[in-house]
Amino acid sequence: MNSISNGQIAEVLERLHREAEAADAPLAASAASEAATREEMITRLLKDEASDLKSTYRGFAENFLNVSPDFGRFLYMCARACKAKCIVEFGSSMGISTIYLATALRDMGGGRLIGTDLVPSKVERARANVAAAGLSGIVELRVGDARETLASGVGGDIDMVLLDGAFTLYLDVLKLLEPHLKPGAIIIGENAFEQASGYIDYVRDPRNGYLSQPLPFEAGRGNELTIRTG
Repeated sequence: MNSISNGQIAEVLERLHREAEAADAPLAASAASEAATREEMITRLLKDEASDLKSTYRGFAENFLNVSPDFGRFLYMCARACKAKCIVEFGSSMGISTIYLATALRDMGGGRLIGTDLVPSKVERARANVAAAGLSGIVELRVGDARETLASGVGGDIDMVLLDGAFTLYLDVLKLLEPHLKPGAIIIGENAFEQASGYIDYVRDPRNGYLSQPLPFEAGRGNELTIRTG
């Protein structure tokens, strides 16, 4: 079974990608018009996060900031490849990546996905989108700072993690989840920039119990694939 290629879920994803492109087009155009280098843009966003994390991301409340269809398929494939039963997602936004991951769980017979996002309105929309895809029974979405929403645990061992939220929190969130990661667990960092939080240095050091390397597609986005070896 492959429910992201046809049927109800595929239709929901196609609609959401169209909505995301329209919603985020002004943001992309504004960024392009500033003619800033990639490094300058990253530095500015990291500074904003450090200054006021909540205000920074509330400013993106209407933006999807979503994964591409190609990256969504990659997430689906990774979840199936590791036969995931429990997935944690940091930065669910409007729920597009959530749907790709939860669909993999459903297509393998079930499981649970715990997502979290800082912006309440995004979580509301993500829940509606997940419901439209018929996946509400698999997905639990939490509202707030992931360092708080995930502190109570996820109720078991974790097979896969997607980090796609505030860049400066990747290492904090990983360390919070680390005691629950199964050997062989997959961790995917989207926009895991080397300038942020020390995450890349940490997962690329085998002494910390990981093997990690950058993903070769969508170059420049800072995507990183990591496996838990410890």
